Amino acid sequence: QVQLVESGGGLVQAGGSLRLSCAASGRTFYSNVMGWFRQAPGKEREFVATITRGGGNTYYADSVKGRFTISRDNAKNTVYLQMNSLKPEDTAVYSCAARPPQYSGGSISEGDYNYWGQGTQVTVSS
Repeated sequence: QVQLVESGGGLVQAGGSLRLSCAASGRTFYSNVMGWFRQAPGKEREFVATITRGGGNTYYADSVKGRFTISRDNAKNTVYLQMNSLKPEDTAVYSCAARPPQYSGGSISEGDYNYWGQGTQVTVSS
């Protein structure tokens, strides 16, 4: 069982930056592929970024590529999402998610993740 708690959301002006953190419980965080997803009001949840167990491979949605960076610190049981050059269209609730430990590949599909945090609100003003 993995419990995930996000933090770091808030209100920022367009062009600004935020760093989201996702703290995981449990001793086997290093065995979970992690992902970030977001859901804007009235829209479906969408994939943002994913990172493999050791952090060696990452993958991003086209909409955030070059602006967002996903990373992880397995010693701290934490995954991060550094968000730069934020745009109003980045406004959403951001959630982190963990894949079951038997899967080593990153995934863009929310159905491949079975542990979810409660989410943190990011609001970008124009």
